[in-house]
Parts: sequence; C-alpha cells; structure tokens
Amino acid sequence: MATSKPRTGSTRRSEPRLKPRPSPRPKREAMSRVDTAWLRMERPTNPMMITGVLMFDETMSLQKLKRVIQQRFLSYPRFLQKPVEGATGSQWVEDETFDLDWHVRLSGLPGRSGPVAEKKALERFASQLASSPLDPTKPLWQFHLVERYQGGSALVARIHHCYADGIALVQVLLSLTDTSRVPSESKRLDSAWLKHEAAPVARRMGAMERYLQLGGKVLEQGIALYHDPTLPALIAKEGGELARELVTVLALPDDPPSLLRGRLGVSKRVSWAEPLSLEEVKAVGRACGCTVNDVLMATAAGALRSYMLDRGEEVEGMTLRATVPVNLRPLEHAKKLGNHFGLVFLELPVGEDNPLRRLERIANCMNQLKSSRQAIVAYGLLAALGMAPPALLEVALEMFSRKASAVATNVPGPQQPLYMAGCTLREMMCWVPQTGSIGLGLSIMSYRGQVHFGMISDARLIPDPDAVVRRFGAEFEKLLYLALMGNWDETLDAAGACAMLEVSTGA
Repeated sequence: MATSKPRTGSTRRSEPRLKPRPSPRPKREAMSRVDTAWLRMERPTNPMMITGVLMFDETMSLQKLKRVIQQRFLSYPRFLQKPVEGATGSQWVEDETFDLDWHVRLSGLPGRSGPVAEKKALERFASQLASSPLDPTKPLWQFHLVERYQGGSALVARIHHCYADGIALVQVLLSLTDTSRVPSESKRLDSAWLKHEAAPVARRMGAMERYLQLGGKVLEQGIALYHDPTLPALIAKEGGELARELVTVLALPDDPPSLLRGRLGVSKRVSWAEPLSLEEVKAVGRACGCTVNDVLMATAAGALRSYMLDRGEEVEGMTLRATVPVNLRPLEHAKKLGNHFGLVFLELPVGEDNPLRRLERIANCMNQLKSSRQAIVAYGLLAALGMAPPALLEVALEMFSRKASAVATNVPGPQQPLYMAGCTLREMMCWVPQTGSIGLGLSIMSYRGQVHFGMISDARLIPDPDAVVRRFGAEFEKLLYLALMGNWDETLDAAGACAMLEVSTGA
C-alpha cells in the first residue's frame, strides 16, 4: 500500500493573490466640436468666461445661496464635470474631488459705504474676476456672494463659455429663481416669457451638416482660401447660398483702425448704466418703425461715437462692426446647455452724427442679416475650428476678430419680479467674452420693465468704460425727443430736427 508523502512548506501550493481592484474611471463624455472651439479659444488676454452680476434688495446668506446652487444649479450634471483635453479630443470628465465650498464663496467690498462708492467697488470687484481665469483642474464655474451691497446683496457668477452659450446660461441663472419670495416647485420661472425671434433662422438648420463639411474644407485648405483662384470652383461644386455666404464673410474687410482696437492686456474693466424704461424704448421703436434691438444698438453706437470724439478720435464717415450672437435652436431647449448659436456682423455707424439716420442704418443692416445665413456660416466655422490644429485655430481666430471691434448681446429677460433664496432680484447684467483681438463687449438685458446696459473692455483700450455707459442715457434721450416730435419729417428734415435737439438740450 502506497504511503502518502508528508506535506512540507516547500511543496504546499499557495493561494493565488488577488490584484487590487482598480478604482472606477470617472465618467467621461465627448465634447461637441463647437464647445471644444470655445474651450480652445481661451487666452490670457481674453478668458472665455461669461460673467454675470445680480443685485438683490435683501441680504442673502451664504448658506441659503449654497442650498440653491446644490438643489438647482447642480441638477445639471454638466456642472459637476470639467473639460479635459486628450489625444482623441476634448472630453467632459466628472470631478471626483468636487468641493462646493471652492465654487461658492463669500466676498466683501473694500472702501466706503454709500450707493455710488459701493457701485464702483462692485464694478472693480467684477473687473478683477472677469480678468482672472478659472482653475482648469476643477469644473469651470464660480459664484462670489457679496453679502452686503446697497442694503442688500450682490452675486457675481463666472461660467466658462464651453459649458453653454450666453442665452442658455442666462436661463440657467434664471432657473435658480422663483416668482414668489417663498421658494416652491410650482412657483419657478417657466419659459412663457421666452421669445422666438430666431425661429426663422433655426428652421434653416436643415443644411447644417452639409455646411459643417464645407467649413471643414475651408480650414483644411487654409484660411487664405478666399484669395485662392480655385475658390469659384469650390463654390460651383458645393453650390447653394451657404457657400456664397461663406465667401461674403471671409471677404469682409478688417475694421478700420481706432482707439477701440489695439494690443490687448490682461486686465478687464466692467461698468453698467442706470436702467432705461423699456416702454419708452418700445415707444421709440414704434415711432421709427424699427425694433427695440435696433433702438438700443443705435443708442450704444451713439454713446461710443460721443466717447471717441472726446478722446480726440476722427470718426467722420467711420463704420465699425460688432459680432452679434444669434440663437440657432428653440429657446425652450436652451437648458440643455452646449453652444448652439451663430454670429452675424452688425454695422455700427459711429461716423454718423444724425441719431435718426444712425438708427435707420442699423435697422436696415439688421433686416439684411435676418434674411441671410451668416449665422449658420459662423456656426459651421466654429465647429470646424473645434477640430482644427492649434496653428490654424490661431490664424482663423485672428482673421475673424480683425473684422469687428466689439461683441454685442441683447438678451430679453422676464418682466415679472423674481426672487432667489427669498431675496428680490433688482438688477442683472451679463457679459459674454470677447475673442481674439477684440477688446470690447456691449451687453443689453431687459428685466422687470427696465433695460440694463453694460460694458466690458480691455483696460489698455478703454480704461474708463463708465465714461461710455454714462452717455447711454443721454443718447437715448435724443432719440426719444425726436420720436416724441411726431411727424417731424413733414415739417423739417433730419438735420433740422437734430439742430433743434442740440439747442433744446444743450448737447
């Protein structure tokens, strides 16, 4: 009978060692081409942040603000993610070390108390934040609560443009509000106040995919394509309005030299004006047969003209351009975030001294832009830029930014009172970033029967934006005066009306 050998340590089989379980990778999601373009346009001279300032009648506590951010802002999963550049493209990656205390902060304003002093202090504070890039290792957004401001509080919000366009982010901010002082699900702001002025543009988006391919071809062949004699052949091959519109955009001449253009620095300056009556703005529009937006952009052009003249600029016959965002999706879908807008080039006739002719020229330009496909062209180029090599992105960004001197936005807001964390929202402003070599941003926003005008500028170009925004009200008064004259054109010409205006107002 065989005997078993005794077991020894040398012959004993060891148990297999289990490898440590790898921690699950954070959730990742591919970033769209247009969102990637805005991420890559970040520059020290132009951080790609949308900056908002909200002012409240009552004092808001940090604890209440954090509760609102936790419950409503973070209900958008995107804001728990940070953009990460990779070999295969940009991605949204969940932040595993997310810290709400870092994103929502309490701040104070130095200096003396009083409405004027506190406003200047808040403008300086907002300027510093608008000049400071967000931390790329964290989700790119922050809220800064100024607990005591003019008897209430103020809130400065900073959100990177790659998360969403200005229209979507304004709606995100408004989703933090209620229509009554006591928060409740049933009293949140709905979308009934939204306007659908961009719907005709959105309906033409059926050709978008085809144009995205055309935009890619343009960038592949180089931005100098519009100087190339082979361009007509490309247009003939691709055909259609989009190709012709592309040539028109590429062939726009650079904006003329002016004090609004020059080498940019890293410091921004923000300022906002006393609000106008929305009803009075509408009255001028009705009297002159144009839109509220036309009236406000003509007023802004007049304010810039007056400021430039005081700085000794020769503006006779000068026309500048502003890039104006155009929404390309149903506004009720704006809360889905992402960038879904194009850009059009609006002419600002700062060389025109007649306010009514200035308004007429802007209205005519805006009407032509509404029937064009310029916004879709710009969207397609942005999508192509999101996949372009860095060197080509730089060339394209510089080329397009030379065609305008400002970025201008006009966002229609709710006309009913809103509340956040039980505090009455009194005023709000929002600035989109400038791109490339553009150093000036104009912002118009209506809320609660008032129109708010603000400006952000490169400190090297316009160190005193308050000197521009102070002129906004005076320029509007000129248009209002002429509109109230009724059928002035039946008794005297425009020049005579303006001469009467100068005599009566001492302008």
